[in-house]
Amino acid sequence: MTPAARAPAPVTALIAALPEELDALLSTLEAARPESLAGRTFWRGTLAGQPVLAVLSGIGKVAAALTTTLLVSHFGAARVLFVGVAGGIGAGVQVGDIVVADALLQHDMDASPLFPRHEVPLTGLSRFPADAGFTDAVQRASIATLQAHQEVAAFVGRTPRVHRGLVLSGDRFVATAAEGTALRERLPDALAVEMEGAAVAQVCHAFGVPLAVVRSISDRADDAAHLDFPAFLRQVAGPLGREIVQRVMQA
Repeated sequence: MTPAARAPAPVTALIAALPEELDALLSTLEAARPESLAGRTFWRGTLAGQPVLAVLSGIGKVAAALTTTLLVSHFGAARVLFVGVAGGIGAGVQVGDIVVADALLQHDMDASPLFPRHEVPLTGLSRFPADAGFTDAVQRASIATLQAHQEVAAFVGRTPRVHRGLVLSGDRFVATAAEGTALRERLPDALAVEMEGAAVAQVCHAFGVPLAVVRSISDRADDAAHLDFPAFLRQVAGPLGREIVQRVMQA
C-alpha cells in the first residue's frame, strides 16, 4: 500500500519595508531562490525548517496591498509577518522601541459623509485587527530580542521598550511636528505611523490570513532628525527584525 502523501507545510510570508531589512532576513534563509512576478522578487527558502517567502512590500498602500495579494493568492502564503520601521507618535514611544500592532488603520482614508472618517467603504471597518495568537508570539519574540541586544540601548541612549497597540498607515511620509500632533489629537491611542501596514491588514482580512506587524521606531514623526538613519537600519532595525523573525519561526 502506498503511504498517503504528506501535506506541504504552511508557508509564512515575510514582508520587509526596506532593502536593508530584506537583506537581513535573506541572510537567515536556507536554499533561498528568487521568483519574479509583477516587478517584484519573491524569495523562497526555509527558516527553522519551515517554508518561507520573503519580499519587499514596495512603498505605500497600493504597492503593499498588491504584494500581499500575490503572496496569498498566487504563492499560497498561510500567514504574513511584516517587519519594518515606523515613526513613533504615542506617548512614551521613543526611538529604538519596538511597536507590535494589534490593529491597523488608514489615517488618510476619508469617504465622509458617505461613510465615517477612516472607515474603509463597504467593509464596516476602520481598524483591521492583527491575529491575536500570532501577534502574541511576535510580542514575546520582540521582548526577548531586546533583552538579548543591550547594544541597542547604547545606540539610542536609553533602554528601549516593546509596545503593543494601534498602528497608522497612510500614503504620506509624516515628518513634521504639526502632522504628528494632528494624528495624536485625532487618534489618541495610536502608537506609530508608517505607509503600508493597514493595507496589508485589509488584504489579509479579506483572505482570512493571519497577520502580525512589528515596527522598529526610527524617529518621532516630527521635524527633528534624532539619529543616522542608515546606521539605524544596519545596526538596529535590520538585526532586530532578523532575530525577531528567527525567534517566531523557531517557537
